[in-house]
Amino acid sequence: MRNLGDMSRMCDAVILTLVLTLSSLAVPSPARAQNAGTAGAAASDNGVAVPGFWDPKRRPERPDVTRLPSQIRFVTTDDYPPFSFRGADGQPTGMNIDLARAICTELTVPCTLEVKPFGELIAALDAGTADAVIAGIAITRETRDASDFTDRYFRSPARFVARKSATLDQVTPQTVAARTIGVVAGTAHEAYLRDFFAETAIRAYPNSDATLDALKRGEVDLVFGDGVQLAFWLNGTTSANCCAFAGGAFTESRYFGEGMGIAVKRGNDALRQSLNYALAQLWEKGVYTDLYLRWFPISVY
Repeated sequence: MRNLGDMSRMCDAVILTLVLTLSSLAVPSPARAQNAGTAGAAASDNGVAVPGFWDPKRRPERPDVTRLPSQIRFVTTDDYPPFSFRGADGQPTGMNIDLARAICTELTVPCTLEVKPFGELIAALDAGTADAVIAGIAITRETRDASDFTDRYFRSPARFVARKSATLDQVTPQTVAARTIGVVAGTAHEAYLRDFFAETAIRAYPNSDATLDALKRGEVDLVFGDGVQLAFWLNGTTSANCCAFAGGAFTESRYFGEGMGIAVKRGNDALRQSLNYALAQLWEKGVYTDLYLRWFPISVY
């Protein structure tokens, strides 16, 4: 997840605008997974855990679409795979893009999508040239000061990764006390390890590449880090199919944040509430599950 202060990977690419009309939207077929009935997770047909962030006991009211603009103008970036990036055809793609399309279909409201550098997204809301930002912005005290947010639609947990030759069904301070864990220095993940896995040998590395290379070489027994980044690595060629997730997901907000939300201009409650309604409906109908399984073939949970 990205904070407003994160100015990395900004690009000067030509801004591209796509008009998403209802007739051209490709919305996934509903419900390949069974809804778990509670906020937290659903189970797909192949047993993959899909996170859910919507409480079925709290159902947002159906919005009055007459209070919405004639079209919703989304802005995003193209440098944050698998959430938003350019596909082989040069067009924006990713989970955020598909989710915006599905929201517009649910609300039966036409939408536009515009790609901008990350640092210009909130400014577009303030200037009135955009209505909603869907770009993996972390919901924090800092970002809440700049804009209002929908309910979270994603949270990246922390995960452990180990070589496939290791046998680790559970990862607790007790089960890994005799092992060595690699982590990127100066991160929330290192802070969490030092607070809760203090008896385990912890080796900090300057960046993610160095940490994962240490795991492949056998220099460390496990790596602890961001679940999305680790899933992306496991599903790619760089990992050489060496490794797999070990144990479960860690989601402590104090260390790993509240999750991602769609940002809207401060005070735009009509749009925020409408987006919340659409997100809850997409979860109940199984559309969110389909999108998650498309973009996370190796689940981060």
